[in-house]
Amino acid sequence: MPAAALRPAPITRNPAYATDIAASFARQGALVTIGAELGEVTPGRCVVRLIVTDRVRQHHGFVHGGIVGMIGDVAGCYAAMTLFDPGVEILTLEYKINFLRPANGDLLIATGQVVRSGRSVTVTTTEIEAVATDGTRSVCAILQQSSMPG
Repeated sequence: MPAAALRPAPITRNPAYATDIAASFARQGALVTIGAELGEVTPGRCVVRLIVTDRVRQHHGFVHGGIVGMIGDVAGCYAAMTLFDPGVEILTLEYKINFLRPANGDLLIATGQVVRSGRSVTVTTTEIEAVATDGTRSVCAILQQSSMPG
């Protein structure tokens, strides 16, 4: 059995986490600029979606790596924030991203998941998938991150 299956479900300390995260997401001008959308948010997990347009593509036609990193970072941070106390926001300490293949598709989906939530540092992992017009999904990047209450 995978280790993730053995972990107990995360418990939030903020019953209003979904509302707080939606409000925080809406205040981020960079996310508005690229057209990112907040998807499903549950304790320890967050999904960020991005419809791919020319404004986020690089010179080869793929989604720019900086954009892939941005939505991965945001999905991981908000996954962590679901487990924080009410009124507490989040800051990224660091992240490492592995680009597995070009981000080529009509939609990107970043799914952040808490690995370990601590009082001062939370570790998350985010998988970023590219979705083609026919619905075919392929993982284009994996991001590991640490964040802190901020």
